[in-house]
Amino acid sequence: MDQAQYDQLKDSWADVEDRDGVRLSWNVIASSKMEANRLVVPISALLTPLKELGKPLLQYEPVVCKPPCRAVLNPFSNVDVRAKIWICPFCLQRNALPRHYADISAENVPPEMHSMNTTVEYQLARPAPAPPIFLFVVDTCQEQESLQALKDTLVMSLSLLPPNALVGLVTYGTNVAVHEIGYGECQKAYVFRGSKEYAPKQIQEMLGLSAPGLRPNQPPQQGRPPPPQGAASRFLLPVQQAEFQITNALEQMQKDPWPVANDKRALRCTGVAVNVAVGLLETSFQNSGARIMLFAGGPATEGPGMVVGPELREPIRSHHDIDRDNVKHFKKALKYYDNLSKRTAHNGHIIDIFAGCLDQVGLLEMKGLANATGGHMILTDSFTSSQFKQSFVRVFEKDDNDNLLMGFNASLEAITTKELKVTGLIGHAVSLNKKSSCVGETECGIGGTSSWKMCGIDPTSSYGVYFEVAGQGGPTPVQQGPQRGMMQFLTYYQHSSGQYHLRVTTVARNLSGPAGDPALAQSFDQEAAAVLMARIAVFKAEVDEGPDVLRWVDRMLIRLCTRFADYRKDDPTSFRLDKNFTLYPQFMFHLRRSQFLQVFNNSPDETAFYRHVLNHEYVGDSLIMIQPTLDSYALDQEGGQPVLLDSASIQPQTVLLLDTFFQILIFHGETMAEWRKAGYHEQEGYENFKTVLDAPKEDARELVQDRFPLPRFIICDAGGSQARFLLSKLNPSTTHANSGAYGGVSQTAQTIFTDDVSLQTFMDHLMK
Repeated sequence: MDQAQYDQLKDSWADVEDRDGVRLSWNVIASSKMEANRLVVPISALLTPLKELGKPLLQYEPVVCKPPCRAVLNPFSNVDVRAKIWICPFCLQRNALPRHYADISAENVPPEMHSMNTTVEYQLARPAPAPPIFLFVVDTCQEQESLQALKDTLVMSLSLLPPNALVGLVTYGTNVAVHEIGYGECQKAYVFRGSKEYAPKQIQEMLGLSAPGLRPNQPPQQGRPPPPQGAASRFLLPVQQAEFQITNALEQMQKDPWPVANDKRALRCTGVAVNVAVGLLETSFQNSGARIMLFAGGPATEGPGMVVGPELREPIRSHHDIDRDNVKHFKKALKYYDNLSKRTAHNGHIIDIFAGCLDQVGLLEMKGLANATGGHMILTDSFTSSQFKQSFVRVFEKDDNDNLLMGFNASLEAITTKELKVTGLIGHAVSLNKKSSCVGETECGIGGTSSWKMCGIDPTSSYGVYFEVAGQGGPTPVQQGPQRGMMQFLTYYQHSSGQYHLRVTTVARNLSGPAGDPALAQSFDQEAAAVLMARIAVFKAEVDEGPDVLRWVDRMLIRLCTRFADYRKDDPTSFRLDKNFTLYPQFMFHLRRSQFLQVFNNSPDETAFYRHVLNHEYVGDSLIMIQPTLDSYALDQEGGQPVLLDSASIQPQTVLLLDTFFQILIFHGETMAEWRKAGYHEQEGYENFKTVLDAPKEDARELVQDRFPLPRFIICDAGGSQARFLLSKLNPSTTHANSGAYGGVSQTAQTIFTDDVSLQTFMDHLMK
């Protein structure tokens, strides 16, 4: 395949991604199970169900196939205009068209059947049971300055919420306080002991919620959802009605009064606080959209869910401790938070974790809270940092109609034609245990089901859905023309405007011809495949040992190259890969060295955070995380030029801009740094030097414009301590081992002290 063909293919895949929010690892489906197994990379889709479409909503109910299929009418359905029936392409059942489709004809088709509308969104008639709910859970064991900054941010955020949204406040330190905002006379709160484990029933009785609040069988009134009746309205009130009380409660929040000795950590009962918050919402608001936003300024040191003891001499666990099973509270805390996250996901609620602390807060133990409910996870050094404030504000971004860009209580269902079976999903969701005929025998990720619950979902939330080929091959005599395998994704969620929506994406791809069909190899999307394989590797890394996962990545790459590379046996120089495979080995090389699989130099909390973000983003952003981008700026060129992610790119007279998604780093080469320190850029006649210093800053500003969470911004010089962030990402082609003075690498390139193999060595081994 030549460059022009490849570019054409890439453009067509990009169009599909823009239109449907879907990228597939293979754009032709293998026709038999055996053929599919030889492809090494499973057929899989990275789906971004809430990708902004820019199309009008369909204001009517979808036309659905008979149970058990329940697929939705789509452009690939066959319609008999005279008989007014449509044939479902998934189960081949005949369905009558509803009455209002009576005037349908070849020229006049409804919008969901237009060939370009492979993705449509319906606004359903069903209103949500309650407006969106935001429950702040705030840690008060912090320094005054940090607590003040957090209070200011929370008070400001009230103006970003829809006026009818319900807001509540829980604060915790040594004990937990649930604030009764509905009580205007004075500050009133219900206090729970931080060292005690409470059953859901106890929490509800203590808060006086046992009286029936929203009765589940009561029909909602037409139009607006009913206001929350009963007991819960004492703790959760609409912003417009209670802005004064809520602001007051936030502003009067004090540092935890419990004394802390010099050799002790503050007593902090995070586990109990989350449990109480979940208990407060689950009685009155089951299956309505709610976010519990946890702001943790340190690790839990008290009660169930504690991750480290209160004695300062007991250090918080490291990766090393976990590997050696030398961790006191780890398994117990993990189990506690996992149970809480299952309960929360079952209720359809979301938990976000915002950590503002230089040390670890126990994200590793608590990661299930965000991962199972589609919540955000933000890791910053302090609540005073702009990184926290700006990331927090971005959570509340709105669309053109002033609705929050977030969906609540979402679920996803996959339906396939008989050639394909679903093996699982990797992303922030839990299984709904739906055993349909689409479920495959093998499992990949969260398997054994064709339906998942995501709870929280936003325009960049992406999910890897994995399939296996079920067919034995051989053409079926009935159909004419190329045969197609199909999948349909149904995303059902509560929109922040108060209605339920259904997003339907239907994907059809041709089946491959007889064995060895070249169309199969040409349909390989190496970028999507790299991201989908990275998700499997990270999923494995959660349960297997590090070296085993790396061996798995290597084995898969070698098998893929054996199948698709041209080479003569025992002659490594004859090794050639087609255009759409050439970058894949490079992605795998960087994935092996990335912080997702290498835990060296990262705390367990950082590892949990990085993996959380990788499992949330779509293809483009995930690729930046796996293989960061590097641009070089020099005096004799216009703007930045992309350069290789390689140590040879470090030259004394250049400025580099590195984007790893989590960090944006500007690095000044040796000469550049000396000139800057000498102040040349402030002198006349050195304008072009000033331009070279400013250009990367401008470009960096562009990059962070819509990035979430906000990356850390680092400016450093050659030889400075911060330069390690750049060196750890570069391909070490010039190391201390190979830069001898005898005709070695040019002496201007930077030497990296590492025992990692370089990409060249990696490729040489791969070819052999």
